[in-house]
Amino acid sequence: MPVHIARPDYAYTGWPEEEIESRKQNSVHIHSAAEIAGIRAACVLGRRVLDAVAAAIRPGITTDELDRIAHEVTIAGGGYPSPLNYMSFPKSCCTSINEVICHGIPDARPLEDGDIVNIDISVFLGGYHGDLNETLLVGNVDEAGKMLVRGSWESLQAAIEMCKPGVRFRDVGEVITAHASRSGLSVVRTYCGHGIGELFHCAPNIPHYANNKAVGIMKPGMVFTIEPMINAGSWKDVTWPDGWTSVTVDGKRSAQFEHTLLITDNGVEILTARTDDSPKLFPFA
Repeated sequence: MPVHIARPDYAYTGWPEEEIESRKQNSVHIHSAAEIAGIRAACVLGRRVLDAVAAAIRPGITTDELDRIAHEVTIAGGGYPSPLNYMSFPKSCCTSINEVICHGIPDARPLEDGDIVNIDISVFLGGYHGDLNETLLVGNVDEAGKMLVRGSWESLQAAIEMCKPGVRFRDVGEVITAHASRSGLSVVRTYCGHGIGELFHCAPNIPHYANNKAVGIMKPGMVFTIEPMINAGSWKDVTWPDGWTSVTVDGKRSAQFEHTLLITDNGVEILTARTDDSPKLFPFA
């Protein structure tokens, strides 16, 4: 890591002390125009990183190689890869294949024809974090896999479309669950969307499942992620002994999409939106 790259506190210790002790864990921060500009810049870089990784997806490439691309493009943009050493996570991005729901650790496993793989990118730039992910098709994916990926994407889109001032955080899960259920899919309950900005994770927590107990409403200036994890089978998960890798309990596949969102006076802005230069990977996106 070049010495000129600014780093969050956990880059040195593996322990996000500022995040854990911050008052922003208990109340949702309303960001100033300057703070929003900083978060937007981090999100733009995050999109550039994810697009670079997505363009390299092919059968035979290893997730270690994808991690190398993410690391190098982040640094080239002047940023720090947010996952690196966060709670001692050992890599610069998460790569979650097939039955892995989230937090997959890149390794020497080559991607195989027919895999689906989620690439989760987070960057720290100029004192602010940005976060996004996409599930990508590797080669010739079967129709069930394509349906799962599309269902995950559509669930996120449905949630984003409802976002505006006055909407309850708890209602996000209602919309996602209703959409996923219509396709016979389930929604993971262990992980949720989160506030982001100067901290990697902070209030609000936004569950993706129905009948949750989230408190609060959306207000202009709030920034948070929505990132539903959608399973082909049971919604239940189990974590591997590495302490990170979360997989479906029944071994069936899981897909996920994520954006960082800004609530505006009139609605919502997708800070991590795809651009005209983003790889055209999905007929539905």
